Amino acid sequence: MTSKEMADLTEKRHDSVKRTIDTLAEKGVISYPQVVDGEKSANGVVEKLYRIGKRDSYIIVAQLSPEFTARLVDRWQELEADAADPMKALNDPAKLRHVLLGYTEKVLALESRVDALTPKAEALDRLETASDGSFCLNDAAKALQVPPRKFTARLQQMGWIYRRPMGSTWLAYQDRLKMGVMEHKVVTGEKSDGTEWVSTQARVTAKGMARLALLIGGEQVDSCTQPKAGKQAAATGG
Repeated sequence: MTSKEMADLTEKRHDSVKRTIDTLAEKGVISYPQVVDGEKSANGVVEKLYRIGKRDSYIIVAQLSPEFTARLVDRWQELEADAADPMKALNDPAKLRHVLLGYTEKVLALESRVDALTPKAEALDRLETASDGSFCLNDAAKALQVPPRKFTARLQQMGWIYRRPMGSTWLAYQDRLKMGVMEHKVVTGEKSDGTEWVSTQARVTAKGMARLALLIGGEQVDSCTQPKAGKQAAATGG
């Protein structure tokens, strides 16, 4: 309820009501009210109103004119009834304007948020769909601007990759392979003695890169913990 409505209910001057509100607020009896714009006068001056809550309005009216407290109670009941039935606003231009302004502000806020998130979403979409290939761990770290060692430690912490006992290569957990965020690639080469070596390489898919861009892209990962022994044992056990 506004201070203007309270002045009308108690048949007091609006400036007098505002002074009473200021005095009570300074004494800590009520909360400091919110200041809102009222109607514009003929000479173009916008009157400043106080917006008062239910509890404080009872205190203010009791201070101004105890005999009119019943009017205040009736008015609050009307306001609460209107709030319970939004269709009543359609018959009141002032209330309808207030409701529409409220929705307009919400829409503008949502549009602003969408505008801020759209470039990021488009970038992630391009990352996920531009290529059907995959990235080795070093290349993935560079693309996400995370130091390679910290990147692998973070993946290990999150349960994406692991090493077998005495193993030197990283492998992807089975659930990450099923999710399509990691894959294994068999790499071969020739040793100095002419024999062939075979290695399984864990690689991050384009889908995985999009996921990691949201999870750890650009974050500080200075303190990465190792996965628990139980999980490591379970992983190495197949």
